[in-house]
Amino acid sequence: MYISLAQLAARPGAQELAQVATPAQSRVVNTDLMLATLNGADRSAWPADEIAVADAALARINDAIADAVAMIDGFLGRRGYLPLNPVPGIVTTWCRAITRYFLHQDRLKADDKDTITRDYKDAQRLLQLTAEGKFSLGGDDAVVTTGAGEPEFTQGSTTFRDALKDY
Repeated sequence: MYISLAQLAARPGAQELAQVATPAQSRVVNTDLMLATLNGADRSAWPADEIAVADAALARINDAIADAVAMIDGFLGRRGYLPLNPVPGIVTTWCRAITRYFLHQDRLKADDKDTITRDYKDAQRLLQLTAEGKFSLGGDDAVVTTGAGEPEFTQGSTTFRDALKDY
């Protein structure tokens, strides 16, 4: 898994996740209960029916994470990156953006100015570039970039040296 429930609890946060993951026709999960559910904390202070709704929301979040992981694996598998150990931070960022987008699919606003849509499209674009070998996952990545790195030196005379030999 590229992102944990605790990481999602921190960002985008338990309140947003409760709002988008609570099943239809249910009262939105209490933010504190959602936070406790995401962090695996004690939930005994809440009634059983509220915990059941929180568990249903958690199942929806886990489904969105699984879908995001499958998408990421599809791109990274093309380059032979799997399994990722350790998981680069950029992959966690992509997983967060994709998971968040999947959870927000029922919203009305979905244009390119929407941050959720923009982050999702950015993640897809960078995943595609990674699959094509044009974007690196980080310092330990074996992707060779062209035109980057140290300058190349060749031995022998050059036009500049030839012009200066009379001086």
